[in-house]
Amino acid sequence: MRPYEQIVAELSALADERYRPFNERVANIPAGSSLGVRMPALRAFGKALVREEGFDLSAFLDYPQNVYEVRLLQGYAAASVKMPFVKRMEAVARFVPAIDGWSVCDFFCSCLKEVKRHREEMFPYLACCVESGREFFQRFAYVLLLGCYMDEAWLPAVFSLLDKARGELYYAHMGAAWLLAEVLVKFYERGVNYLAGCPLEGKTVNKAIQKARESFRLTQRQKDALLSLRRK
Repeated sequence: MRPYEQIVAELSALADERYRPFNERVANIPAGSSLGVRMPALRAFGKALVREEGFDLSAFLDYPQNVYEVRLLQGYAAASVKMPFVKRMEAVARFVPAIDGWSVCDFFCSCLKEVKRHREEMFPYLACCVESGREFFQRFAYVLLLGCYMDEAWLPAVFSLLDKARGELYYAHMGAAWLLAEVLVKFYERGVNYLAGCPLEGKTVNKAIQKARESFRLTQRQKDALLSLRRK
């Protein structure tokens, strides 16, 4: 397997210096902590990397995580290397503590499409992430619920985890609001019934309503009705 220094050097050769400062601002990461590799090039690099003979996921996850693109690649590898799902859950649990921003979190979740076929197995871990009360553990759970659990049969379970969102943790709060907004758009009546008595903080409820009202999938009448559910 390629050593860490070689991977960083090869990523640096793909970098776009004009893109780097812009992306650091968008991703809200410290200036100079990324190389400036655009996402299509990074995905292509990751796809080739994990398919190489001798690629060792466990060793790769031990590589230093101070470079933004390396963290993204580690998440991609944890989600993409072929393995039984029980091993996938171990890889996920190993990588989640490395999530330190919304962009790493959301990219990782976008790679975990396999979870849709294994929702029962994954849900207890998501519940543990929420129970941890840690900002990016909670955001990971809410974003993955958004991507893989948006079925009506799963709404009671989704609501049970939304109840525990910590509003003082900005990125957890935003993940919860995003998830709830999607519930309102896809399952309007169920979402409204939940909003009427849920324990979420007002700012999370109001952000969810704001996001839902921005959707083209709700009627104007539905959007207007949501305004009555805003909290002070």
